[in-house]
Amino acid sequence: MRKSCQTGGVDSPFVLHHSGAGKVNLRTKRERKNSLFFGKYIKNQSVVRLAQVLLVYKDLQFYGGGMEELGVLKTGSDALFILLGAIMVLAMHAGFAFLELGTVRKKNQVNALVKILTDFSISTLAYFFIGYSIAYGANFFSGAEDLAQKNGYELVKFFFLLTFAAAIPAIVSGGIAERARFNPQLAATFILVGFIYPLFEGIAWNGRLGIQEWMTSTFGAPFHDFAGSVVVHAVGGWIALAAVMLLGARRGRYTKEGRISAHPPSSIPFLALGAWILTVGWFGFNVMSAQTIAGISGLVAVNSLMAMVGGTLAALWMGKNDPGFVHNGPLAGLVAVCAGSDLMHPLGALFVGGIAGALFVVMFTLTQNRWKIDDVLGVWPLHGLCGAWGGIAAGIFGLKTFGGIGGVSFMAQLCGTLLGVTIAFFGGYAVYGVLKKFVGIRLDAEEEFNGADLSIHRITATPERESGW
Repeated sequence: MRKSCQTGGVDSPFVLHHSGAGKVNLRTKRERKNSLFFGKYIKNQSVVRLAQVLLVYKDLQFYGGGMEELGVLKTGSDALFILLGAIMVLAMHAGFAFLELGTVRKKNQVNALVKILTDFSISTLAYFFIGYSIAYGANFFSGAEDLAQKNGYELVKFFFLLTFAAAIPAIVSGGIAERARFNPQLAATFILVGFIYPLFEGIAWNGRLGIQEWMTSTFGAPFHDFAGSVVVHAVGGWIALAAVMLLGARRGRYTKEGRISAHPPSSIPFLALGAWILTVGWFGFNVMSAQTIAGISGLVAVNSLMAMVGGTLAALWMGKNDPGFVHNGPLAGLVAVCAGSDLMHPLGALFVGGIAGALFVVMFTLTQNRWKIDDVLGVWPLHGLCGAWGGIAAGIFGLKTFGGIGGVSFMAQLCGTLLGVTIAFFGGYAVYGVLKKFVGIRLDAEEEFNGADLSIHRITATPERESGW
């Protein structure tokens, strides 16, 4: 591919062309004279720099304009980069929808699809007007001319971070599926994304309240969560646990005699589709958390890949070939690697992902069968526990001792993770507790029996099969 970069104005005698493979063709209006002086091809990088210095002397005013254009190109590239990341994470919400659709019973499939889309819309309003300001002290109430500065980078950064914030109700949705009322859940979404989530987001990613400074002075390093193992996933998972506990199990799930009524997934293909969409989008979730082109790292991409593989194989083995476990395994690995994906060695990421895949299978089985916590999609073990493990693991496998880059502290990671879990669980418990007391958060027995599709949306996923036509 031929790349050319012209330096100098229209009237400038110097035009610098890059023609590939380190060769630079320097042409002027007096080409013969300059060719004799510089040579037709300049291979040495130091000579290239000398030529650039000469250009500055020759056409200083235009050269300054060229630097300004390079700055615009950089901000434009960064805006495009983070916009593509936002689009990839937005697509992950389709993954949340299909993962839930494939897991719940057929009479609740429409509700799964509608919840994810409407929760995202409510999240956008809550985060735009309230949440983003709490986390970062910024708002978008100035004129459009100001907002368009730097190619609108701050706007697309908001869009990118919004897709993270909207993952909180998407995670919760899977835990409370099949028996939660619709409108109270929308109210909970607004409060969670507008107030609870941004509180910890601001602490972890913007140094709010001075907690990061305290950790740095006490432990020698701040709490590190590159792409949200704790900030997004653990927070979402522990909020979901509080909601599930307040909501109670689905009717008929557990009998008085201690037996368990099996509710197998309604569609393994849709479940698998959702898992694949999430897995692919996750590389935007992790890699593009750098937020600028200059910060992009192939280490993050390969660590995400290795954690995904580790989680898949561990879930395959521990889950004894169960397709539900197999397709949640890569998600468990990816949840766990988010925090330290920019620090770990790929072998460390493989181990972290493998532990997460096994952890999900073991804890999903315990919560459902022994503790009788009816977390439909297993979002607490998947996001809450694997996310917490990822936050702590960054303080182990991010250390140089284990092949990492360093700059992290185990104690800072432990304290930061515990703080995030505490805010999430008690914040979630307060939100759903108040809603339960004043408006109710659960469908009645008849509505739950008929299914959320008919009870809330007045249509099923396959109406033509049930109409008698």
